[in-house]
Amino acid sequence: MNQQSKGRAGAAWALVITSVAGFMAALDNLVVTTALPSIRESLGGEMEELEWTVNAYTLTFAVLLMFGAALGDRFGRRRLFLTGLTVFTGASAAAALSPGISELIAFRAVQGVGAAIMMPLTLTLLTAAVAPARRGMALGIFSAVTGLAVASGPLIGGSLTEHISWQWIFWLNVPIGLLLLPLARFRLAESHAPGARLDVPGTLLVSGGLFGIVYGLVNANADGWTSPTVLTSLIAGTALIGAFVRHGFRGRKPMLPMRLFRDRGFFGINVASMLMYLGMFGAIFLLSQYFQGVLGYSPAEAGLRMLPWTGMPMLVAPIAGMLSDRFGGRPVVVTGLALQALGLALFALVIAPDASYVSQLPGLIIGGIGMALYFAPAAGLVMSSVRPGEQGIASGANNALREVGGALGVAVLTTVFTAQGGLGSAQSFTDGTVPAVWIGAGVVALAALVALMIPGRRVTGAQEPAVGTAGTETRTEEPVSVPA
Repeated sequence: MNQQSKGRAGAAWALVITSVAGFMAALDNLVVTTALPSIRESLGGEMEELEWTVNAYTLTFAVLLMFGAALGDRFGRRRLFLTGLTVFTGASAAAALSPGISELIAFRAVQGVGAAIMMPLTLTLLTAAVAPARRGMALGIFSAVTGLAVASGPLIGGSLTEHISWQWIFWLNVPIGLLLLPLARFRLAESHAPGARLDVPGTLLVSGGLFGIVYGLVNANADGWTSPTVLTSLIAGTALIGAFVRHGFRGRKPMLPMRLFRDRGFFGINVASMLMYLGMFGAIFLLSQYFQGVLGYSPAEAGLRMLPWTGMPMLVAPIAGMLSDRFGGRPVVVTGLALQALGLALFALVIAPDASYVSQLPGLIIGGIGMALYFAPAAGLVMSSVRPGEQGIASGANNALREVGGALGVAVLTTVFTAQGGLGSAQSFTDGTVPAVWIGAGVVALAALVALMIPGRRVTGAQEPAVGTAGTETRTEEPVSVPA
């Protein structure tokens, strides 16, 4: 096999391994939500404890993402990817075997630790393995798979719970993880970030800050936005993030150099991603409940009816990846966010206690196309806005901002829902859902405007980052950037 054929085979293996690993990590964001009644029946627990079966994963995942990326840059991305995959797989098995609700919460937190180490390294490993000419399509497929996992979590969780048992939402990860471990060990090339070092002060500041903010957000609805616990968490978290930003400007080799945000591409795609997840996550959370609580569908039936929205990335994202290769990522991302906002707006117009499924289809389809167009080039825009040695931490920062955006979306849109309606009746549920989804549409529309800040890019003869025998990257010429 010649060198070119080996390179293509390595790229194909990297795409398969990282996409499947990304699917598992992203799936566990929402897969538990539809299984909560069965978990309560099996393990007991109050509503607050059941909420923590979701929140424990979100917290550890968001808080440790950037630290996981930094560890990979320092000690080897493949090595830490294997470590994270091992932790995630083992914690999944432990969660399935949990004898009580407290143990389940603890193992969900450990799952989040494994995902936080594994997830930011998937993009770095994939980018290093794929030639620039095919990178848009590869990242589009990767993003389609992980985006589908996020959006289809309620469907998969509901189907497994309804037809087998809730434990299988965790058992599903075990054979997949055991299969990926040897494949990753022998099919992925090792790489490091040149001169990488662990930034302990920065790690403590960002971890504490994200923990405080996310902890406050996920408890705001239960405890109230003005409760001492929530206010203290949000204020302390914001203060620590402020200190982290200052450290990023003045620290010696900080884990996230704030100079990266001076690049309009890095700033634009990260802020747009956070806003996108804020609107999308909050809407998915409420609309899945609307399908079940108002229209009377079972969890699996609700997930099936959302497939025109949630399944669209698998069909459209690879095409969108090719479009981004040809025309640049910015127009595709902006179009996708605008269509996602339009889809949510169309859905908000037809929400009613007796809404027909046919009336919902235009919003679902247009929103699904928009989500696919966003997911496909977004990862490539993140990775191309920084130098090769900074791609690991850029991936971690982007994932952390998206997770915080998702937590904020659920908290804010649920607060709007509670203020305008409630669970008392179908009409009350509808009264709360309509303004919340309108706000979600507005936030995603704002994301489209922010994405206009991203420079247009045209690749002219860029070379693939070389990987030596030891797997370390060597710097090549950056793609040429021209104004759109």
